Amino acid sequence: MNQQYKNVLVPVDGSKATANLLKRAIEVAKENHAHLDILNVLEVNQFNQTYGGAVSGDVVFKLTENTEEQLHEMEQTARDAGLDDVDIHIRFGNPKPIIANEFPADHNTDVIVIASTGLSAVERIIMGSVTSFVSRNAMCDVLIVKTPKDAKKK
Repeated sequence: MNQQYKNVLVPVDGSKATANLLKRAIEVAKENHAHLDILNVLEVNQFNQTYGGAVSGDVVFKLTENTEEQLHEMEQTARDAGLDDVDIHIRFGNPKPIIANEFPADHNTDVIVIASTGLSAVERIIMGSVTSFVSRNAMCDVLIVKTPKDAKKK
C-alpha cells in the first residue's frame, strides 16, 4: 500500500544538513503532489543561556529577520524545483514539542521529513536530539534523512 501524503513538514535549522534535507523534502512533496511547510524553530532561551543573560529585542528581531531571509531562499528553491504549494514558518520555543506535535496539529501534517542530526555532538548531549524526540513522539509519520556523512558510517 502506498502512503499518500498531503502535508509535508520539513523543520530546518540552517546547519550543514539543511540543503540535503530540503532536497529530500521537496522530492517527497513532489512525489505526493503535496503541500510543503518549511519550519524553523527559534529557541530564544538557548541564546539567553549561551550569552549569559537576557537577549535584547533587537537581537531577537535581527535573528528573526535573518532566519526569514533564509526561509525565503529555501521557499524559492522549492518553487524552482517545481513545487507551487509551499509555506514558510518561524515559531519560538522548544523545537521538540513544536515539531513533533504542535505544528503538525495546527497544519494537518502527515509526514515530517527531518535530518538525522543538525547539531554537533556536544550540543546533542546537552540538548538531546530533536530528531530522536520527534521520531518517538510525533503524531504522524517521520522520515529521517541521513546526511551524506551518516550514510558513509554504515
